Amino acid sequence: MRVMALALMSSFLACTFSAPSFALKQGGLFAERNGAWYEQDSNRRSNLGAGGYTQQTYKPKKKKKAASYTYTKKYTGGVGKRPRKWCGWWMRTQLGGGPHLNVAWNWSKYGSPSGPQVGAVVVWRHHVGIITGRAANGKWIVKSGNDGGRVRERARSVKGAVFRI
Repeated sequence: MRVMALALMSSFLACTFSAPSFALKQGGLFAERNGAWYEQDSNRRSNLGAGGYTQQTYKPKKKKKAASYTYTKKYTGGVGKRPRKWCGWWMRTQLGGGPHLNVAWNWSKYGSPSGPQVGAVVVWRHHVGIITGRAANGKWIVKSGNDGGRVRERARSVKGAVFRI
């Protein structure tokens, strides 16, 4: 008798927990599957997958906050965020080029070789600028970014520099 009662109870529990639960809610029979309630017709067929009514709640995705950058000028010519060493980056705002030109020495491969002249790019090992004129003392006037932490135009010696045009 005990074995029969135990078998009957276990089969009842298996049927109870394996079948979906049903409930009568506001005018219809609903079935719960995976935490959502689906409407059923009188033959207990669910509209699951039929595009019918569900009581699942819609949770919109969180919007990501847009990155913000601070530039030295309002318009930077679309050259991206200003790096810590920015003389090459400033030259890109003037002459264009890819992000590899943010590194000053990479300007030594820009254009074609030339000598010192107005309009030439002058490249030192760790700095780059553009020649804008000649001073009375024979030095060349060079305009460059990150010269003393700002864009500056001043007479400089170009000894040991590479020139590109």
